[in-house]
Amino acid sequence: MGTADGGHPMNDLRQQLQQCLKGRVRLMGLGNVNYGDDGFGVRLAEELVAAGVPGVIIAGTTLDRYLGRVVDEGFDHLVFLDAVEFGGAPGSVVFLDSGEMAARFPQVSTHKISLGVWAMWVEATGRTKAWLLGVQPESLKPGQSLTPTMQTTLASLRQLLCSLEPLQTKEVATELGEEVNA
Repeated sequence: MGTADGGHPMNDLRQQLQQCLKGRVRLMGLGNVNYGDDGFGVRLAEELVAAGVPGVIIAGTTLDRYLGRVVDEGFDHLVFLDAVEFGGAPGSVVFLDSGEMAARFPQVSTHKISLGVWAMWVEATGRTKAWLLGVQPESLKPGQSLTPTMQTTLASLRQLLCSLEPLQTKEVATELGEEVNA
C-alpha cells in the first residue's frame, strides 16, 4: 500500500482505505502514552471512541490481550493504529498490509512481539486481514504528550476515519470490555 505522502496525502489515504477496508472492521489503538508520540495510536483510538465510531479497542501496550477475541469475532479487517518508525517526516502516514508490516518491522518494535508477527498470526488463524495505519513519530521522550505535528495528524486521521462508511456500521459482534466502543 505504501505511504500517504505528497500531493493530497489524506485523499490518497482515503482511497486506499476505502479500497481495502470492505466489510466488518475493528480498529485497535496501540502505544505507550507515557512516551510522547508513542501514544499516538491510543490517543487516536480514544478520539474515535469519543466520536462514536463502533468497534474501537484501546489496547495500549497489551494487544495480545485482545487479538484472540478479535479473530474469534470474525471481523474482515483489523487495523492497528500506531506510531511507527519508517523513516518518513514526522506526522507522515503509512498504510501497510501484513506482508509489508512483516518486511518492514520484522522484530524491531517497542512491543514485545512485532506488529508484523502479530499481523501474520491474525491472518493465519482466521478470516481477518490485518493492516497498519502508522504515523512517523517526532519525539518518544518520557513524560511528554503528543507533539504539535502529531496532534495535527491525529485531527486529520480522526476526521478521515470518522467519515469512512465501513467504520459507521453498528454491526459489532461482541463487546470486549470498557476499552471497546461497540
